[in-house]
Amino acid sequence: MIRINCFFKAAEKPDAMAKAVEAAKALTAKSLGHEGCVAYDVFCSATRTDVMMICETWKDQACLDKHSATPEFAEYVGIIQENGTLKIESFEF
Repeated sequence: MIRINCFFKAAEKPDAMAKAVEAAKALTAKSLGHEGCVAYDVFCSATRTDVMMICETWKDQACLDKHSATPEFAEYVGIIQENGTLKIESFEF
């Protein structure tokens, strides 16, 4: 299995965090139905209003690759990136 942790920090512009969270929630809703998705969720920081994490678990690299190639992935990740910065960590277990 593959775990992806996407750490997000919002840009200093109006509604950046809200737009990113909305896109992350929409991506989560779509991703949960993708083949090989074991878990997918969004976590907003309780102590920093400009930080969230998207946590994903995938059956294997082939399923993750299919997910990453979907139109909704491009759309929603694009919105998230327009509103801040992402740092991605990936682990296989």
